[in-house]
Amino acid sequence: MMEVNKEEDIRLGLHRSDYMLDSGTNSLLQIELNTISSSFPGLSSLVSELHRTLLNRHGKVLGLDSKRIPQNWAATQFAEALSMAWTEFNNKSAVIMMVVQPEERNMYDQYWLINHLKESHGVKTIRKTLAQVEAEGQVLPDGTPVVDGQTVSVVYFRAGYSPNDYPSEAEWRARLLMEQSSAIKCPSISYHLVGTKKIQQELAKPNILERFLNNKEDIAKLRKCFAGLWSLDNEEIVKTAIEKPDLFVLKPQREGGGNNIYGYDLRETLVRLQKEQGEALAAYILMQRIFPRASLTHLVQGGVCFEDRTISELGIFGAYLRNKDKVVLNNQCGYLMRTKVSSSNEGGVAAGFAVLDSILLTDE
Repeated sequence: MMEVNKEEDIRLGLHRSDYMLDSGTNSLLQIELNTISSSFPGLSSLVSELHRTLLNRHGKVLGLDSKRIPQNWAATQFAEALSMAWTEFNNKSAVIMMVVQPEERNMYDQYWLINHLKESHGVKTIRKTLAQVEAEGQVLPDGTPVVDGQTVSVVYFRAGYSPNDYPSEAEWRARLLMEQSSAIKCPSISYHLVGTKKIQQELAKPNILERFLNNKEDIAKLRKCFAGLWSLDNEEIVKTAIEKPDLFVLKPQREGGGNNIYGYDLRETLVRLQKEQGEALAAYILMQRIFPRASLTHLVQGGVCFEDRTISELGIFGAYLRNKDKVVLNNQCGYLMRTKVSSSNEGGVAAGFAVLDSILLTDE
């Protein structure tokens, strides 16, 4: 796509920026920024409403006020952003195509976006796997994408972020076909790559944010949220990480949870990568490990209620839509709260490490 220098006049981003509250600095530090398949706007909205309803009924007994759980409109606002992109494409007969995994486990989260698009905006959505896009899709001479006989205005990726999503060349051909089309991609391949750990690490370098922002106060606020991030060509940091692996996380350029490396495995991996050098080093970044304060929490698993120490991760949803130089939409769209036992290194809900939760605001 770089070789053909294809222009993308309309850009749509549905993001989620994830944070943890570091107990040492009492600051929210960014874990990562998701630019593809930012999941759980649908189910997190329902969970927040569930908790508000429970506190309305039982809050007085517990001494808790339901109004302290912020309203969470992530599902409706993501659907609105998708419908606005559909409008910018300017073809009322076109559909939005959601690209999903063959054995999709997160379909009910996705369903709420589809439901809001139909009920609130009158926009039809189709669901296709990458293999189905390759088999049923084509790009007309004018760039119009057609899949299963239907014109596609917006391609919304809820798959395509993992190597497992590309088991054959057919899936790669599908991705290329969509990139070559005039459809609005959420995200386009370049926008997808912006969400990699490597770009996150590059943005944390001195004088880089100044290329994109002029306001010194905004730059300072952003930097305050950055945890320590380093490439593996920093020999001093790598040496420190080998000596004190519990203070770091080793992150590959992967999405979807379950890929990060900790502790003894981190040390062993760094020692091996130092021997390999070259591209092997570039496949990872080192990140400062964040240590949030743990709280005793009631959990239910398999119908059994028990107590355990837990930590939480906050995700802030955001939507961005631009048509050439005109910014159509740039909004915060709600939140995702995930809670997991403190002994778990990973935090993915679909991967089975965490549960959906809600924010409860306090005066502390």
